Amino acid sequence: MYELHWGLPVILYLFLGGLGAGAGTVSASILLRGGGGDHPDGNFELARWGAFIAPVAVIVGTGMLVFELGSFEAGYWFRWINLFLVINLSPMSIGSWLLAFFILVSLGYAYTFLQGESRPGDQLHNLRKALAWIMVPLGIGVALYTGILLGAMPARPFWNSPILAMLFLVSALSTGVAIVILARALFGNSKHEDTGRGTYILASSDILLIGFEILVVFLFIMYAHLTFGQVETAVSVILGGELTNLFWLGFVVLGLMLPAAIEIKYIIPTLLYQKQYKVNQAAEILICALVLVGGFLLRYIVVIAGQVTGPVGI
Repeated sequence: MYELHWGLPVILYLFLGGLGAGAGTVSASILLRGGGGDHPDGNFELARWGAFIAPVAVIVGTGMLVFELGSFEAGYWFRWINLFLVINLSPMSIGSWLLAFFILVSLGYAYTFLQGESRPGDQLHNLRKALAWIMVPLGIGVALYTGILLGAMPARPFWNSPILAMLFLVSALSTGVAIVILARALFGNSKHEDTGRGTYILASSDILLIGFEILVVFLFIMYAHLTFGQVETAVSVILGGELTNLFWLGFVVLGLMLPAAIEIKYIIPTLLYQKQYKVNQAAEILICALVLVGGFLLRYIVVIAGQVTGPVGI
């Protein structure tokens, strides 16, 4: 039995960091798709929710990481500053600066939506549009970084896969879509004439992301089987090992396949028969909750599996 050095704070950091990066990327993409907010449609309202969620999620997640580094211990409150004192090409150094830039840019981006009369074409329109162009690559970079950070550890064979970063990226975008739809469903103005159209686009995108995520999971497992040595052995923890049920029933079935099946039920009439997209609030909340649970379980399983399979010599 191996000692778990990384627990809930790191798992929450990976989850919230990915969710916030995904929400920011989705928000900026929605805004830019609508001409950068040139037109007063439902896309602007959806983008607003993503803009508010992104910095909060990443800041809270980063706080979890700072907590894990022991910076709240007496005499070590500023230990986290060491991450910025050495600049090199290590994943930790690059990731620290990516997080810092993302937080700053996302706060500025959220500010452009914060004014009481914020609307397409207002005085902050140009700034909002410029920050949206920056948010997309920054958000993708932060989402990728969370996977690269783990994948760059050859001593932990379960993490040492080039596919892990792609899996975390797709999951981050999917949870980003889910949290935006969930915020709109709980707190937004669903009577806006274009909100349904924007939600339909997001839901359709989420199905594609879930499908791609299932493909990446398959590639992750296939890569392990085609790799001789410790990687193949390590992945056995989800193929008959102690995390098998949580991985397949919790993450794959409940977190991927079930929400995709429910979304398809509501999307097919619009996709094939051009009917108006309609989904009740309860179904929207259920779909989003399942996707978010799946995103959390993915990080939980990956972090725990990488430790219970133990380190190897390098």
